Amino acid sequence: MIYLDNCATTPLHPKVKEAIIDALDLFGNPSSMHTSGRQVRALIEESRKNIADFFNCSPEEIIFTAGASEANNTVLKSSTTCCASCNENRGHIITSNIEHPSVLNTLKCLENQHIEVTQIKVNNKGIIDPADVEAAIRPDTMMISIMYVNNEIGTIQPIHKIAEIAKKHHIPMHTDAVQAVGKIPIDLQDLPVDFLSMSGHKIYAPKGIGVLFKRRTTKSICPLITGGHQENSMRAGTENTLGIIALGEAIRQCKLEMKENEARIGKLRDQLENGIKKNLDHIIINGDLAHRTYNITNISFVNIEGESILLRLDMHGIAVSTGSACSTGS
Repeated sequence: MIYLDNCATTPLHPKVKEAIIDALDLFGNPSSMHTSGRQVRALIEESRKNIADFFNCSPEEIIFTAGASEANNTVLKSSTTCCASCNENRGHIITSNIEHPSVLNTLKCLENQHIEVTQIKVNNKGIIDPADVEAAIRPDTMMISIMYVNNEIGTIQPIHKIAEIAKKHHIPMHTDAVQAVGKIPIDLQDLPVDFLSMSGHKIYAPKGIGVLFKRRTTKSICPLITGGHQENSMRAGTENTLGIIALGEAIRQCKLEMKENEARIGKLRDQLENGIKKNLDHIIINGDLAHRTYNITNISFVNIEGESILLRLDMHGIAVSTGSACSTGS
């Protein structure tokens, strides 16, 4: 099979698979004080440190979740009242019209709780104008949430400029960076976002593990899942030990392979696009070709239904997608 749907999910990296196998017999509860628990806790904290080093942030700013959808929900729902320390359950959130369903559908839910949402439209190349974000700010704006890289056309949004605008207006800034992590460098000492979400299964780790970055200087937020003290009381439930160990190794491999992957995969993408353009008429390569990640191509074939192309390619052992996997069936 030729697998060309890595924005939907990725296979396990061989080194990640090795790390999982090596940890299979480590069954201790990381909250236990005995040797078995302490052994697991040490591996979890080692992974946390690997991830923090990758993002150039503090380990205590890394919160493990079940994935980016949970991380996105945690940030957005914390903008509304869930405990006495939160703000009044009214306000305004700014986002874009190209966000992942875990952002857009969560905001639809919040609109039923008296939260007003402004969706900034992208231009014809899929890019958000930071000026449009600033123009949408109101006195009651409580959050700005804009994805870093679009999962369908690969456009890289001007997150740094948008985050600077949010900072100027003292508004918390969140970015869904699922498709950016491992593709472009992210330095959280330089990028002034308050929250960042990522998911393990997009970078060759298993499904069911992700991260929410929360900057230490950002005000406290309410956990989505309450209960025990895990993750500094920000995410209750016994930790997913194997997932966390695997994610730590996946991040370590990202750090080692990012530059080589950009050169190799970017060359393959360009070769594919040039071959299609050379042999077929009436095609459109979508997105901003100057501001996109190296691993994504999005092509329209005029007067041909995308799903029919997908099914025909699948019959020949080639896996592609016509859009976000999380939007399938919607």
